[in-house]
Amino acid sequence: MEMRFFPSLCSGQARPCVAQNDDERMYGSHRKGGTSIVSVTLSEAKGLEGRTMSTYYVYIMTNRSKTLYTGVTNYLERRVFQHKHHLVEGFTKRYNITKLVYYEETNDVKEAISREKQIKGWLRRKKIALIESVNPEWRDLSEGWGGDSSSLRSSE
Repeated sequence: MEMRFFPSLCSGQARPCVAQNDDERMYGSHRKGGTSIVSVTLSEAKGLEGRTMSTYYVYIMTNRSKTLYTGVTNYLERRVFQHKHHLVEGFTKRYNITKLVYYEETNDVKEAISREKQIKGWLRRKKIALIESVNPEWRDLSEGWGGDSSSLRSSE
């Protein structure tokens, strides 16, 4: 395993990325209260030097008992796949959070992170009202997303 450094997608600062090969998809930054992970392959990260990604998603996922998880990512389909297949250790794996019930998108990473923090600070009933304003049946919005992960990826 080697340690490589790439400019952070959020701040332009160099941050470590631990990877075994070019298919490794964990690129993270730590902050109080948890870890934000922006998912890119090493080859994608190499191509991102000096520029930023254009679309960011704030999302809410749940499980059968309606435990809520709020996150932010630059690649929603891949991130939901990671949650559904328990590829990331932590809260979503422990509580079997596998159902995408809400998401919104923005082109501003700072706005996305700010919105994630805002939603995380809300009372549960306010989060539920947000979900039900666009998804009253709590359907899995990722249902039908297949192996083709290009459907939410912005064209370059």
